[in-house]
Amino acid sequence: MVSPACQPASLKTNIFAMETDIQQILHRLGSVLVDQQRASVLVSPQANSEGYWFGGGNVVIDDEGTYWLCGRYRNHGDSRTGTGAGERGLELALFCSDNPMGPWQKEFAFTKDDLGVNGQEIVSIEGSSLRMIQGLVELFISTEKAQRYPKAIENFQKPGTGCWEIDMISAGSVRELRASNLRNVVERGDPEALHVKDPVAFDVPGGNGDTALIFCSHPYTWASSNTGLALRVADQDEFSLKTLQLLERGAAWDVAATRVTDCMPVPAMGRLADMPAISLYFYDGAECLRSLDENAAAVSRPRGYSCEELGGLAFGFDEKFPSLSRLSVNEPMFVSPEGTGCSRYVSTLVTAEGILATWQQSQPDLSQPLVGNFVEMERIAEILEA
Repeated sequence: MVSPACQPASLKTNIFAMETDIQQILHRLGSVLVDQQRASVLVSPQANSEGYWFGGGNVVIDDEGTYWLCGRYRNHGDSRTGTGAGERGLELALFCSDNPMGPWQKEFAFTKDDLGVNGQEIVSIEGSSLRMIQGLVELFISTEKAQRYPKAIENFQKPGTGCWEIDMISAGSVRELRASNLRNVVERGDPEALHVKDPVAFDVPGGNGDTALIFCSHPYTWASSNTGLALRVADQDEFSLKTLQLLERGAAWDVAATRVTDCMPVPAMGRLADMPAISLYFYDGAECLRSLDENAAAVSRPRGYSCEELGGLAFGFDEKFPSLSRLSVNEPMFVSPEGTGCSRYVSTLVTAEGILATWQQSQPDLSQPLVGNFVEMERIAEILEA
């Protein structure tokens, strides 16, 4: 076999052209799934106003064919000035439906008081992730706990705030989930990754039975958002940290934040049928964690900032996991046509009938409902044949 370094120029050109062609197909697939114009509201926030959201979770299907959706209700509030400014993340809700696009019926919820087991005060609730695994249900939950910063950096902590960690509840079915079974799986880290939140749980690409847990981390300064990865070996209980930089922050539109929110196996169809398995990774990005002032003479565009991120896309060959490559290098791929342009927390569910994509989408009133788009498998096949 000829090594890549020794390949003739014509062969290397053909390989590059093939890779570019496949990337274009993946780009089109992502754009069709997260179609801002075709999005329908699945779950509305508690008010149609700035600072009110629902989302940050995912949709799964159980053995009986019931669809389950998890997400947190977030009401207005600002951690920059302390929790006295509002309720912020107040409830993790679970809904069910017999259709991936709903209507969705709220079954039950966990409040901050519910999740404050063993006397732990919960300040806020953020991202969550439902996972079905070998007859069990796992619900990963990120909460801000009323904890003090480590002594060396305690002066950086704002009054009324805490530290973010990730916990998990497991049960035989979704309806059997109880907060009393809550246990910690990823605790706060060193100052450079003091806060860990927004879990995304899925099978490690490649099918060895291990569990991947992607999460977002923030330093004690809240100056950036990053993506970490922890792994759990099959038949074991504990996760081990593998990296705090699964997908490093970009150089342009996503220089301040790169938060992976979903791993989607791409169907092995069409042009991809004879290729190694590929997965898409949706992520949120931002230029700065605070809204930037624009020059009146410059181009006006959504820039993305904390809580108003824009959407990007990466991909990886499963056999090379966790190595990922960006598809949205110089600009975001997913921008709401309304409000701040925010389009974030994309999650997908691949079924035999098609693919469901859900995400939080900024509205004219600046609220962020959970919206969704279902693309039938026939359309997916057309894209992958192109």
